[in-house]
Formats: sequence, C-alpha cells, structure tokens
Amino acid sequence: MPTKALKIMINKNNMIQHKITAFFVLLTVTLQAQQLQLEQIMKGEAFVGSSPENPRWSLDGQKVYFDWNPKNEPSASVYFWQNGLKAPKQVTSQEEINLSKMRFLKGWDSDTYFFTDRGAVFQYKVKSKTVKKLYYNDESVAKISLSSDKGILFLEQKDNIIKMNLNDGSVVKITNFKKGQESKPKSSEGFLNEQQSELFQFIRDQKERKAWMSSQQKNTFSAFPKSYYFNQSDLDNLSVHPQGKFVTFSEVNKPEVKSENMEVFITDDGYNQSKKTKAKVSVQNFVKMRYGIYNVAKDTLYYLDFSKLSGINQYPEYYKEYEKLKNKEPKAKDLYIDATLFNEKGNYSVIDVRSQDNKDRWLLAVNLEENQFTEIDHQHDEAWIGGPGIPSYSYANRTLGFLADDATLYFQSEATGYSHLYTYHLGTKSKKQLTSGQWEVRGVTLAANKNSFYVTANKNHPGNREFYSLTTDGKLIPILTAEGAYEVKLSPDEKTILARYSYKNKPWELYVGSNMPKAKLQVITDSQSEAFKKYPWHSPEVISFKAQDGNTVFARIYQPTKEKKNNAAVIFVHGAGYLQNAHNYWSTYLREYMFHNLLIDKGYTVLDIDYRASDGYGRDHRTGIYRFMGGKDLSDHLDGKKVLVDQYGINPDRVGIYGGSYGGFITLMAMLNQPKEFKAGAALRSVTDWAHYNHGYTGNILNFPETDPIAYQKSSPIYFAENLEGHLLMLHGMVDDNVEYKDIVRLSQRFIELGKKNWTLASYPVEAHGFKETYSWVDEYSRILDFFETHLKE
Repeated sequence: MPTKALKIMINKNNMIQHKITAFFVLLTVTLQAQQLQLEQIMKGEAFVGSSPENPRWSLDGQKVYFDWNPKNEPSASVYFWQNGLKAPKQVTSQEEINLSKMRFLKGWDSDTYFFTDRGAVFQYKVKSKTVKKLYYNDESVAKISLSSDKGILFLEQKDNIIKMNLNDGSVVKITNFKKGQESKPKSSEGFLNEQQSELFQFIRDQKERKAWMSSQQKNTFSAFPKSYYFNQSDLDNLSVHPQGKFVTFSEVNKPEVKSENMEVFITDDGYNQSKKTKAKVSVQNFVKMRYGIYNVAKDTLYYLDFSKLSGINQYPEYYKEYEKLKNKEPKAKDLYIDATLFNEKGNYSVIDVRSQDNKDRWLLAVNLEENQFTEIDHQHDEAWIGGPGIPSYSYANRTLGFLADDATLYFQSEATGYSHLYTYHLGTKSKKQLTSGQWEVRGVTLAANKNSFYVTANKNHPGNREFYSLTTDGKLIPILTAEGAYEVKLSPDEKTILARYSYKNKPWELYVGSNMPKAKLQVITDSQSEAFKKYPWHSPEVISFKAQDGNTVFARIYQPTKEKKNNAAVIFVHGAGYLQNAHNYWSTYLREYMFHNLLIDKGYTVLDIDYRASDGYGRDHRTGIYRFMGGKDLSDHLDGKKVLVDQYGINPDRVGIYGGSYGGFITLMAMLNQPKEFKAGAALRSVTDWAHYNHGYTGNILNFPETDPIAYQKSSPIYFAENLEGHLLMLHGMVDDNVEYKDIVRLSQRFIELGKKNWTLASYPVEAHGFKETYSWVDEYSRILDFFETHLKE
C-alpha cells in the first residue's frame, strides 16, 4: 500500500501530466487551426463565406433586401431584414422576389412607382402593395420617363418614343424613326411611257389628277408623324423633353471591324468551337456620331453642328514626334454624345460630349429650338480624361444633375488634379467648386431636398471610403469615417443608413443605423464561415514611400514573425491598371490575400504596391503611364524592392514578383526589361503585345497603333523577349476572351526562336480571364508556390 506522501506525489504527477497533455492538445488544435491549405483558400467565397451583395430598400422603407448565399448553394438568393428580426430571412414569395429586383421609377407622389418587364409597363402602389399593368407590346420597353405634366409617361420602344396619358388612357407614338431606306415609286421614265403620254389624252389626264392629289395631301394635316429613315445607322441615347416638345438622340454609324476568333477545345460534343471575342485597338474602331433633334410640334428633324467647339480641331501633342502627322491638316475630332439631361421645367438641356481619343470633354447647354449650344465646361488632358464621376471611355457613367432651383448643374472635374464636385448656374453662368484638397470625391448622391449631397470620399486616407453629407456651400459633415470602406444606401426618407462595410482582414457585412453625424451602426449579417474565422488573418500595414521621381506611392506590407522570417520577398502586382489594392478594406483579390497570409506563414515578406496608374490618388498618378506602360509603373516596383531591402532586411537576390492581367504584364516587363532585379516571376493571364488588346482601355493610354507605334513598341513585352535571364512561369486560360491565349502563345514562340530555356507555360483549357473552377485555382497557385519555394529560398 502506498504511503500518504506517495499518494500525494502520484496525484501531483497526474495533475502535471494532465496539464501538459491539455497544453499540447490545445497547441495542436491551435496549430491545426492556423495551418492554411491551398485547397481551402482557393475555394474563395466558398471558404471565406458569401458576403451580402446588392443591398436595397423596399419602397416603403420598412425592409432591407439583399442577395446572399450563406448556405453555399449554386447561386445567391434574395434575403430581407427589418426591425425586430434577430437575423435576416430568405424571401420565399416569388412576387416579392420579383418586386425586390425591379428597377423602379418614382412617380409624381411618394405612393406611386412604375417599372417595366420586357414589353409591359406596370404601376405599383406602395401603401396598398398593388400592381397594375398599364401597357403591353411584343417589343421590349427600353426606358420609361415622367413628363412634368402629371399623369403622362414617355416610353422608349424600338428606337421610338410613345406618349402614354394615364388621365385619358390615350397612347400616342410621337416619333416615327425607321431603320433602312425609304421606298420610292418605280421609275416611270422610258420610251414606252413617253409614247403613251404623247398618244393618249386619258393618260395625260390621269397624271395631272395624281399630281394634284399629291400636292393636296402635302398641305393636309396628318395625325401621324413624318417617317424618318436612318439607313443602317443605330439610334442611341433617346431622350424626351419633359413636356414632350423634343426628342433627342445620337445617330451612330459603326464601322465593320474584324473581331478576334478564339478556339474552344473542351466541348459537349467533342468538336472544337470557334468564337468571336473582341476587336483590337485601332483608329478603325471610331464611330461616326451625330446629335439629332426632333421637334415634335413642327415634325422636323435637324442636327447640331459641333464645328465651333473649343479644341475640336486640335491634334494631340504626340503628333509632333511623327513626320507624317506633325503637318497634318486640321480635322474635327470624332465625338461621342451622351443622352440629353433636361431640367424639370424643360427650359434647360445639357449634353456631355467627349472626343473619341478621350482627350477632351465638353458640357454643353443646348437650345433645342434654335439648334445652338453654349459651352459650360471644357476639360482637356493630353493623356486622357477620367477619374471618379468622370467618364473614362465612351459609355461610362458620370456625375451630372440639377439642383432644386432647376437652374444649377452639378458635375465632377479633375481640373485641380483630383476629382471634385462643382456647380454651374446656367442663368448667371457662374461656376463654383464645392470640394477641394488632395483627395477624391468617389461617389455623389443628391439628397431628396436637392439642396445637399451625400458623398463618398477618401479624405482621411487614400485607402478609405468615408461617407459624408455636403452642403451647397461646401460644408462637409462626417457621418461614417472609420478606417475601411463604406458603401451606403439611404432609406427613402433618408433617416436610416444601410451600409456595407469591410476592413483589411474583415470581409463585407451589412449594417444599419441612424443617418446622423458619427453614426453608430448595428451589424445585421454574419457571413464568415467557421473555417475562415479560425485563422488569425493578418492585417497588412499600409505604408508609403517616395518613388525615384518624388511621387508618393502607397503599398501593403505583409510581414512574417521574426522567428519565421526567411529574408526572401514576393511583390504582388494587382491587375486592371486603374484599380486600388493598397487600401484599408477587404480586397477583391481575396484568394491572393489569403495566399499572402500563407506566404508569411512560410517566412516570406509580401509587398503589394499601388503603382502608377492605380486608382484613388488623383489625375497625375492615374495618367502616369501615358504612352509608356512598363515605365513608371515598373520603376515603382523597383523602388518598392529597394524599400524591402533597405528597411525590411530582404536579400536583394531573393525577390520574386507575380500578378495577373496587368499584373502579369508588369511581371513580364520586370523579367525582360530589368532582368537582374528579380530572381523569379510568375505571370498570369498576361498582355504580351498591347496592339492585340481592346480598343477602349488601350487607346486611352497608348493612343493607337496606327498613329503612335512607338508607344506600343516600348510598352509590349514581346519586343524584349531576348532579355530573359531569371526564372519565368507563365499561366493562362485557353478560353480567355479578354487577354487572348494567343498573347502568351506568341511570346512562347519568341522564346523558342531565341533559344530561351528557363521558362514554362501552364495552360488551362476551360478557364477564361477570371478562373471559375477551384481545381484550376489550386493547380495554378500550387505551381506558383512551388516556383517561389524552389527559386527564392536558400
């Protein structure tokens, strides 16, 4: 029998053993929870959890609707939340689902709304929640608008305007625009016709009678508008005057442009398919566009003459570098004309006009009766017009509207170098700048009273999206300004905020709160999966450094612990060019964000740079790559590498670079134009020759291959293939209809002909530009990880 002392010792040992066992069990569980697996993180939202999308209010302001997929089903469903609910619920009524998705036009009172569904127009009453069909036709209704006269709607259908009077039930077509050519009577000329007239009085009498009848018809009032034929032209941007006095439109003649063909190998029936994708960048893509004005009362059509626009005949500066262009005869620029904006009274009409080389933008006040215009504002940029709230290509959205006085226009401009909000009074012709500073107005919503605004801005930090109210005196009142990003929808009465919010390591969730300064918000969704919550996700620090030309560049830095640090680094290059990723909110690159967490667990330091041309930093940063992609945007990455070496102790011989799309392009330019700087580069879905990319994006930055070939040659990696020294991994989807698979095939052929050996290409037969299948993501990033592990580790 053991003694009492021995029993105490045994019990103590057992307690110690239990504690040790419990500690190691806890440690094992913690380590397992923190061990990231590619197979998990490459599932994207299926692993992270589906964030709520497309939040909107019910018309009565009692419910919040949004699209959500918390059960990880094949697609999202409509959910709702209202006061009193502990958690959102799925909408089950098909009628309510349909209504929650409709785009409504507010009527003349707060109880009446209108919406379209294919060829039908419906009226919806908010209080009674009743739907009434007002109109139906086999042709789809493209748009409805309100007349300033109560009870009258204007419908756009098949390139014509229909006036519908709800007061008396009448439906009248007020235009008669037709595609094709007017049919003409057959010619009656010829010997036999003349002979008949010479021989017979009967024939001569018939002709005289017919001519008299025709002349009488011309002088008789007709209830039908005159037919106007547009041959093969398309009509775009149809706009109707608030009292129906005028209909304006853009007449568009599109050139026949050759499109690229893409081969699809994995098909249902085993036979290859060839699909058309896009046209390449070219001056041949310019359309011919005219601004038409149809006077309804006079039943006449005429066109506005733009020949007096300031700068319309001014050639860009780069023409001077080419002998064949510098002495070219002045010629009016091809234009894009947007839809007409009318004030409520209908006494002011404004159009947004842009040159198709996108170096000029004019805001014009048009006198429709007199067929004349006056310039409100002219913006010119030798690079290209753009920025938040300002169209950067032909069909982009813009900030433009009227205030409550019905005479003051508001719009955005980069005149100061940053996109800010301006007003212009059409009566006094006075312009006023409402916001200013080295930050951007990111979004503008006119308040219900039309005498103030709600704006999203990055005033406190370029990586934020803050929410403010703004008076017409320029007073900015903070409402939501914490670090991160807010996307706000106000309730119909503007008393309540519905916001999507995210932080660097916290995905988007929905919040509600009172609309007041420094608002407090309540979270209403919980989207993150349990697996995602288990890992302590890194919150990367947003840093800045000086580039070699003195410009300030922002970046995200992911740092491993001192114990894990291996003195190697990877630089990530985001895509899209004009996109921001070194910010304080959840990244659209969610897989890459998680991959960077995996890399720092393995000891790598990761730098993610908002290089030149990235979004969020004003005009000069945006246009810093004009005529030279792979210039300042690449040197910003070299300066970033220097920061890694000088400030973070990274070995300069153990730095890799990778990215997709534009990021893949920069990776190629880095490996081919700076071959000593990066030991290894992984280029995903990369542009290799900008002359083969699309028109709208490329033409802004590099002009056009026919007029500025120098810009294309110095910006395209394929011209520098002979410089490859480091290790290069290329990865590309074979059904990519954005950056063609042919891009990477052409570069591969150059490497083969040049005898280069240290490159590999991974092809993905079923993937387009943005990968869809998890197994493709896993394969792609396992190759990238192995690639860096092989070439960057000691």
